[in-house]
Amino acid sequence: MQGTDKEIIIQGTPGSPGIAFGPVHVVARGFNAPEVYEIKPTHVAGEQERFREALDKTKIELDDLRSHIDKLSGDDHGKIFDAHLLILEDRTLITKVNSAIEDRHQNAEYGFYVVMQTFLEAMRRINDPYLRERAADIDDVCQRVLRNFKHDEEHDSADRPDHQHILVSFDLSPSDTASIDRNHVLGFATEQGSINSHTVILARSLGIPAIVGLEGAVIDIKTLSSSILDGYTGKLILNPSKETVSDYKKRAQKRKIARKKLETLREAETTTTDGHHITLSANIEFTNELPMVKESGAEGVGLFRTEFYLLDGGEMPDELSQADVYTEVAKAMHPNQTIIRTLDAGGDKITAEPLTQPEPNPFLGWRGIRVSLTRIALFKEQLRAILRASAHGKLGIMFPMVSGLREVRAAKEVLQTAMDELRAENIPFDPNIEVGVMIEIPSAAIMANEIAREVDFFSIGTNDLIQYTVAVDRVNNYVAHLYKPTHPAVIRLMDITVRAAKDNKIWTGICGEMAGDLLIIPLLVGLGIDELSVGAHQLPSIKKAIRSLSQKECSEMVKEALQAASSPEISELSQSMAKRCYPDLLE
Repeated sequence: MQGTDKEIIIQGTPGSPGIAFGPVHVVARGFNAPEVYEIKPTHVAGEQERFREALDKTKIELDDLRSHIDKLSGDDHGKIFDAHLLILEDRTLITKVNSAIEDRHQNAEYGFYVVMQTFLEAMRRINDPYLRERAADIDDVCQRVLRNFKHDEEHDSADRPDHQHILVSFDLSPSDTASIDRNHVLGFATEQGSINSHTVILARSLGIPAIVGLEGAVIDIKTLSSSILDGYTGKLILNPSKETVSDYKKRAQKRKIARKKLETLREAETTTTDGHHITLSANIEFTNELPMVKESGAEGVGLFRTEFYLLDGGEMPDELSQADVYTEVAKAMHPNQTIIRTLDAGGDKITAEPLTQPEPNPFLGWRGIRVSLTRIALFKEQLRAILRASAHGKLGIMFPMVSGLREVRAAKEVLQTAMDELRAENIPFDPNIEVGVMIEIPSAAIMANEIAREVDFFSIGTNDLIQYTVAVDRVNNYVAHLYKPTHPAVIRLMDITVRAAKDNKIWTGICGEMAGDLLIIPLLVGLGIDELSVGAHQLPSIKKAIRSLSQKECSEMVKEALQAASSPEISELSQSMAKRCYPDLLE
């Protein structure tokens, strides 16, 4: 029984910092996990009987379905369901499920789910493509059996637990992560994913503790096991002892106290020791994050990602609906600025629309501004909505994934058309709204001087700039170790971008993960960055770091870094300054 199990430590890769305590809820690929609950030993036989009844109901369904198909087709095509029936009559399967119910002391449907998922995961990892494809047939049978555990009125009930838990999954998509219910999910751990994936970036932005790379977790971990998730070290501790729980409670309390101290700086200026001000803004996905942004002391929103709002519901909201959302953000952040990034779909983010054929390399494909410029009507609708909202607060528009002048000018033409239309309709908007671009492709950085003459600001998207500069797919575990934020080429491209901006009297911000890396902040200050945009929960520590640095010293350090020939050399320069100026933040 739970509580007598031995403590187990599973080591993964730290994804998003934080410590979470709670029962585990395991979600595998394929069909949804059913509700799970403990049963008394005296109820085991009754649960095994429920399992038998669910199998019998499913056999009747499949027999009826086979007869129906034979009748409609006038042939014996219904035989395709013979394999499904054989699964239900497999004595090994039945024995394993009955044993799972007895050994786990958990309800019948969950015992069935665990046994089938273990089998399915083994099949999915076989090299034989024929056997892998058969997993879909087994998925179908499993869904039918699980439905037959329920009464008819229960079929539509939600499968997600309504209690606080730590989610363990094979993988999570960015949209899965963005829609996590923070009231129930305390943290998550996945088998797949890398520390550079958009899913993990979102977790850090939302302040959700996370671990990736927990191999075999879906098969090996028992739902409802007590656990501790340590997002700092990448450990998932199952059935922790009293001593371990006590130790981690002390660690969590220590970090809570340190954070409280940082929050006293909420109203303080984000200014270096020698008087250089840097605007500190927040990255957001949804309007429900606005209270947290306001509480953090942010000087605005440096990145409002719109792809989750626009695409996650299946049908894109119309112009007025979009305008309402953008207006809500503009009013909430007034008088500070909110920069709205136009639709940035593709890559490891949400796709803009279903494709007839999957892209062979989505990171080099139809994404960012390329999508908008091939869907002009939808692009113009979003721009009109942003312009409508600009009458109610200070907004900026930012175009993602530009590779050169042609795309910048094409996007501005659509924006001008949108402005002309609104004028003709007597709809108010800010005619002086700032327009900027993301610099996240090397070609854009190299052309920064020319692009700067067309826009009001740059925002360096370091995640993709690193990826495209060093030719590393940041979500590919085989090469993720080559993804180096301090690669000399990356730092030099950033320097080119900042210098071009200053020469053309526009400002430069950073909205990628580098902006929230305490060990890299001295490098960014030294490069002359004007604005940093990070997750709201990161703001206090970044503010303290900047207030502890001398801009002059950082600039001198960057001169040396720009001459360095390797990533470790540059990292050492920046880290040494960070450790000297704010060691307490790095504990």
